[in-house]
Amino acid sequence: MSIKLSVVSQDPLRIDADVAVIGVPEGATTKEGILAQLEGALGPVVSRLVKREDFTGKKDQTLDLQTNGALAAHRVLLMGLGKANVTDVEVRLLAAKGARLALGGKAESLTIALPEGALHAARAAAEGVVLGAYRFTSFLTGDRIPKTNLARVTLATAGRVSKADRDGAALGQKVGESVCIARDLINTPPNELYPEKLAKAAEEVAKANGLECKIFDKAQLTKRGMKLILAVGQGSARDPRLVHLTYKPAKPAKKKLVFVGKGLTFDSGGLCIKPAQGMEEMKGDMGGAANVVALMAAVAATKPNVEVHGIIGCAENMPDGNAYRPGDVFGSLDGKTVEIINTDAEGRLVLADCLAYARALEPDLILDNATLTGACVVALGPTVSGFFANREELADQFRKAAKAAGESTWQLPLVEELREGLKSDWADIKHTADRWGGSITAALFLREFVGDRPWIHVDIAGPSLANKPYGIYPKGGTGHGVLTFLRLIEELS
Repeated sequence: MSIKLSVVSQDPLRIDADVAVIGVPEGATTKEGILAQLEGALGPVVSRLVKREDFTGKKDQTLDLQTNGALAAHRVLLMGLGKANVTDVEVRLLAAKGARLALGGKAESLTIALPEGALHAARAAAEGVVLGAYRFTSFLTGDRIPKTNLARVTLATAGRVSKADRDGAALGQKVGESVCIARDLINTPPNELYPEKLAKAAEEVAKANGLECKIFDKAQLTKRGMKLILAVGQGSARDPRLVHLTYKPAKPAKKKLVFVGKGLTFDSGGLCIKPAQGMEEMKGDMGGAANVVALMAAVAATKPNVEVHGIIGCAENMPDGNAYRPGDVFGSLDGKTVEIINTDAEGRLVLADCLAYARALEPDLILDNATLTGACVVALGPTVSGFFANREELADQFRKAAKAAGESTWQLPLVEELREGLKSDWADIKHTADRWGGSITAALFLREFVGDRPWIHVDIAGPSLANKPYGIYPKGGTGHGVLTFLRLIEELS
């Protein structure tokens, strides 16, 4: 259900809504500002609650007030902004948390007071509202279907509402909805989303957003020599696919950027089968591909002055009599031969052919993202992506984009000494090395297929799925990375 979203110049407490969300800077007291306004309307109960809860506006503090008809807003949810200057990231977070809490209270209408100081507050708040209100209900029936939905959201500002505010809110809503495409794809069960269906979903996004779309089936992959994608998928009854989405700006493009995603719609581990515990989460092993599909929808909405390509390799890694084996040697689109060591390290094989395909487009940047290694989760935890770059200036650009987008990332090194572990006695290269530095050796393997092109690799194995809501992310698929990639595109354009 789409949210009806508007921007108005009005006191948020005077807007009829189930919940009004208002940010409060640290150090606030009931003698000034919004707390004083609430004290005047609701009486001394406000002071008592503020004192009892020790609410001072510190970051992550919340205070829920029932107005009992004394104000147009039925409930007022105060959220601490902390001491720092208010940025777009804080506004997005405020809106996301507010929307999630309001929805948890079965609210159907919400008002959010836009804090002063952020450059693009209306856009950031609209993004946050959509991201915070997200729920995946496609497979719920009967009483499990939510009875209420957040249908109307008003963004209230103290100043005059400009065209930039209204346009920003509309764009923010589209960007938020684009990120939710990734979440929907990740959350869809693997019996419903397999390589052909993932390719079809990408095609539908392309049609809805005016993008070009090419889909390569098994016969076309075979003709092109994409033997590594085919190897990973040969144990499955579902044939692999490669999808190529293209956005071209109206004016001559300044740059050509390519984003690549790993699309393992289910990863059993193949013959090196995974343990049963946690295997159900492997429906999300296409998080990188989901991000690319979502990113292309967001690109179509923001219309940057750069040419953007989205490439996803879709496969299912299953164990049967035709499955690829440890010890097998396969060629690749790049031409290198690869010795298979562990069939559960399939994602880098799919990406290798995708990266070689991307390299042939002669782009100014290749960025791949993938739920690639458990080693990255061990190193950085479940909420941080690791990234690698073959140019230090690229690493700086990516780091700045991630900070501006409010997504947690950390640069990891391409340790040249570990490249020795990928040497094979029987082929040009092995696809895995020793367990030590597993995320690094995976990146070193991928680097073999990008040639001299500027390249960033992002390992999203941790934050692509969340086991509980936090920040702007829900439980389940998060779409972590999409906002960073979009910010990077906007900076490069």
